[in-house]
Amino acid sequence: MSNISSILPPIGVAHLPVAKITGHLRQEVQDAVAIEEPLEISLEYGPADDRKTRPISITMRTPGQDADLALGFLFTEGILSGSASVHSISSTPNSIRISLDPAIIPDLARLERHFYTSSSCGVCGKSSIESLKTLPPAHIQPKTSQPLDASVLLDLPIKLRNNQDIFDSTGGLHAAALFDYNGELLTLREDIGRHNAVDKLIGQALQQARLPLIERILLLSGRACFELIQKAAMAGITIIAAVGPPSSLAVQLAEETGITLIGFLREERFNIYSAAYRIHI
Repeated sequence: MSNISSILPPIGVAHLPVAKITGHLRQEVQDAVAIEEPLEISLEYGPADDRKTRPISITMRTPGQDADLALGFLFTEGILSGSASVHSISSTPNSIRISLDPAIIPDLARLERHFYTSSSCGVCGKSSIESLKTLPPAHIQPKTSQPLDASVLLDLPIKLRNNQDIFDSTGGLHAAALFDYNGELLTLREDIGRHNAVDKLIGQALQQARLPLIERILLLSGRACFELIQKAAMAGITIIAAVGPPSSLAVQLAEETGITLIGFLREERFNIYSAAYRIHI
């Protein structure tokens, strides 16, 4: 009997006809392409006799783990405090509705921050930067009793790469992964959007009541930007490593929240941009 999982393409992959050109040769083939589709996230809230539904966000994402994505997004935006706030979840292929417990009154003003992080107009000035921030929970720990050995970090990119199923097929997705301090891979998520991949990780942890993510390493397949540091801070993550570079605002926020931020983690080297005391060289 054949192994079905080895025959079926990974979720989130489509096969499309392309003309493959090699030198002067042309071939008509089927190529694996990462799926990109919109997801509308809606929030249902209010007392039992006066429920309201409000569209919260539309994000372009790779289908799969949509509940994790929606919950992670709402948690990192400060709308959800935990899984106990959620009454039910319903979805269609490109929409999902998170229904809150009737006793929960969401602070929808927090979602104004998402306007800045989703727009392409840019951010400038202290007031704009302050508008981007949510308040991280108090469980961010300033120091750990045992620093992390640098050798653990050096092995993480290859472990990430070896477990990127959709990237293997398409070469076109971001990935985010959680590791423990022994370098063991705990969870990995891929998505067309780097922020979606992180939301999926955090949303899964929320559903499994594993927040805060203390003594966990977040590894990013690309660069580290402000929004990803913010999300990690909300989840209680204290070490973030990125294969690519960080932005200046990412470094600034990591310093302010006491997060150890590592960039250019590849080829047996890396840079530490903040809170270097957590890494033992």
